[in-house]
Amino acid sequence: MKEEFLNRMKQIASQGGEIALRPIARPSFSLKSDNSILTQTDLEISQLCRDSLKDFLKDPRHLLIEEEDPDNTKYLDASCLESKPFIWIIDPLDGTRAFSNGMPNFAISIGLLKEGKPWLGVVYFPMLGEMFHSDGEQSYFTWNAFSEREEQTTIVPMDQPITSQSVFMCSNSLLRNFEWQSADCHLMIPECSVLSLCWPAIGRGCGAFFAAFAWDFAGCWPIFESAGLRLRSYRTGKAIEQLDTGLFTTGDNLSWKLSEPYILSSERNYAILKEKIRPKFKEGC
Repeated sequence: MKEEFLNRMKQIASQGGEIALRPIARPSFSLKSDNSILTQTDLEISQLCRDSLKDFLKDPRHLLIEEEDPDNTKYLDASCLESKPFIWIIDPLDGTRAFSNGMPNFAISIGLLKEGKPWLGVVYFPMLGEMFHSDGEQSYFTWNAFSEREEQTTIVPMDQPITSQSVFMCSNSLLRNFEWQSADCHLMIPECSVLSLCWPAIGRGCGAFFAAFAWDFAGCWPIFESAGLRLRSYRTGKAIEQLDTGLFTTGDNLSWKLSEPYILSSERNYAILKEKIRPKFKEGC
């Protein structure tokens, strides 16, 4: 079944990419209640995901958690998650703000957890022609994906030294709440969570500051772990090991959002990077 699951994930990525690359001058968009961007393309790829997985989802062992599902909050329940050996977590279009501005840093992200732990993952960047995927044992980077010129390389563990050449991926939340204390390693805000998590897995950056939702890391999870990288709590250094309701906050606009920021890094680089990130405000202020 693993091969069938992975083939379906790649099929969704390929078809979703075709939808995202349709020749439109500038996609129309609206704002969701949390002020994030929503386009018709998000909704179309969301429906594609549901239609493509409906035969698997008939099996009560499977559960789909998907960003554009207005009812996804109801699955943030420990007993529900523990009863489902296979949990699909999908972001139909990550980096929607970039996409709506005609930029290439957006992706389709599909993750399949097994017994609550990362297992299979496919992350596809249609405009870049790049795909990252994990087959449950190894992870791979593919360029010219879904074309006759497709080439693939295996992702292996790495521990990139932090120097003045290094780049650290971050979100706007880092700049709002923290100060970056360094004259070397530079910051980059890609406006695409999965890019921040996938690129360091092939050496494009030494890590990332991450404060987002479950669907923003599920597809990348087995991929960056293949590179020896982990998501560690900024506060405690504890790595995320499995899907746990205690990791997330609750609320209409915040369900499935991690309740604290994390640092993606190698074990050695975690302490180095944490030292560069200083809170702007003292706790309790």
